[in-house]
Amino acid sequence: MSLDKIVSISGKPGLYHLRAQTRSGFIAESLADGKKMPVGLRHNVSVLSEISIYTLDGESPLRDVFAKISAKENGGKAIDHKSSKDELEAYFFEILPNFDEDRVYPSDIKKVIQWYNLLQQNDLLGEKETENSIDSTEDSKPKAAVKAEPKTVKSANPQSKVAKSSTAKKGASAKSTAARKK
Repeated sequence: MSLDKIVSISGKPGLYHLRAQTRSGFIAESLADGKKMPVGLRHNVSVLSEISIYTLDGESPLRDVFAKISAKENGGKAIDHKSSKDELEAYFFEILPNFDEDRVYPSDIKKVIQWYNLLQQNDLLGEKETENSIDSTEDSKPKAAVKAEPKTVKSANPQSKVAKSSTAKKGASAKSTAARKK
């Protein structure tokens, strides 16, 4: 399975698999407990395939980081994400020695390791994903980064509702004026 259907939802712990699209959002299934929940327009959603880790040379896609962790652990589980800050940073230096310490925070490292363990536990880091990450080139530009704003499902323009409602009022008042003239 690719990371295209695996998402992180702000305000919700863990990762979710996109199951179905609805009129007002989509249905997501938790990888931790299997519960399904509706995700609406008010949630910020980040697709894992669009997340990257800042490095000193640019950015490294998350799938490449997962592939490096998997290679280090021989497909097994990584260290516990609740380990100390120093242990997490030392582990991450082994995986990605050129990550940018100023832009990648310990909370980001903790999140990446937690996500890896969750995906590995659910057997979602199969051979297909590992092969794809090895074949990917460094030239590809990822669309999001760990500390960048997450991709949202919300409307980009909160004033759009106001503009629509004022247009509707103008149309309604024009109709009522025309009706009064008759």
